[in-house]
Amino acid sequence: MNFLSAIVDFLKPVPPIDPQLADALTRVAAKVDPLLRAAGQFDQRLATPLTHALDYCANLVDALPGPTTIDRQSFADNPLVHALFATADDIDQMLGRSQAVRDFLSSPASWEADHFHAVLVARRQEKQQLGMKCRGDMIENDVPQRVLFFSNQTLTEPRCDLDDLRMRLRERALESLLHTFQTHLKALRDERNGLRADAQSERAHLTVLHRIAADTEFEVRTRHLSELDARLQQISETLTPESLLDALGDFLLAPESALCLTPFSISIDRLGIVHNPDDDAGVHTLHFPELRTRDQRLHLAMLARISREEASEAVKTVRDQQQRFILI
Repeated sequence: MNFLSAIVDFLKPVPPIDPQLADALTRVAAKVDPLLRAAGQFDQRLATPLTHALDYCANLVDALPGPTTIDRQSFADNPLVHALFATADDIDQMLGRSQAVRDFLSSPASWEADHFHAVLVARRQEKQQLGMKCRGDMIENDVPQRVLFFSNQTLTEPRCDLDDLRMRLRERALESLLHTFQTHLKALRDERNGLRADAQSERAHLTVLHRIAADTEFEVRTRHLSELDARLQQISETLTPESLLDALGDFLLAPESALCLTPFSISIDRLGIVHNPDDDAGVHTLHFPELRTRDQRLHLAMLARISREEASEAVKTVRDQQQRFILI
C-alpha cells in the first residue's frame, strides 16, 4: 500500500505556483542572473526561501510608522516632525525640490485625492556643543550638550492610494535584497577576472624564469601560481548556477543581514538638545525605526501624508526661487 501511494504521489502533477511567487521568481532570474534558471528545479528550490523573503519584506513595510501628516501645523504640534526639520520652511523646500514629488504632481494620478502618501527618509545626526542649562534658579554657561538633528530629508514613491504605496514598497524591498546579492556576485566575478589576469601574467613570467634557470625564484613563483589557480577554481565553482542558487536561497532565508528596521528612542527638547527621559517638562521622547540597507547606513523611515495643494505651492515657490537665482 505504501509503495502504491508513493507511485500515486510521484505521478501527481506539480501544483501550480502562486502568481505572486511566480512573478517574484521571474524578477529574481532577471535581476540576479538569467543563468540561474539553468540550475535544476529552479522554481522548486527557490520557492521556500523566496516566500520567506517576500513575507519578511511585507512585515518590514507594515512596521513602518505612519502615515504622519507633514505640514506646518504638524511642525508645531508633532515633536517628531519638529525634530525632523530645522524650520517649517524646510518642509516646503523638501517638497519643492523633490523630483519624485514634481513628477507625481505632473501626472494625472495626483488628482485622485486631495492628499498623497510617500516614504520619508532622513539621516539622524548628532553634534556636540556648549550651551546654557538651568539648575533651579541658577543658569550655567558652557555646559556640554548633545544636539539631535536630521539631514538629507527625502520623499520617495508618492502615491494617492496607501495600499498601492505599501505594495510598491514591498517590491522595492525585494529589489534591494536582490541588488545586495547581485553586488556580492559582481565582486566575485571581478575577483575571478583579476585572478585570471594574474595567473596569465605569472605563467608568462615563469616561462622566462625557466629559460634562465632561476631555480629559487622559479619555485616561489610556481607556488604563487598554484595558490592563484586554487583560489580561481574555488571562485569558479562558487559561480556555477547550482552553487549560486544555493547561495541565493541561503541569503533569502536571512534577509535581515541586508535589510532591517531597528527601533530607536531618544528624549529631546524643542531645540533638539538630548535629555534624560525623566527630565523636566518640555522633554519629548521620540520613537522611530531606522532602516539599514545594503550600504549599512541608518535612515529614519516613515510613511508621510502630504497635502497635494501644499505640495503644488511648494513646487511653485521653489521654481520661482530658482528662476530668480538664474536671473541674478
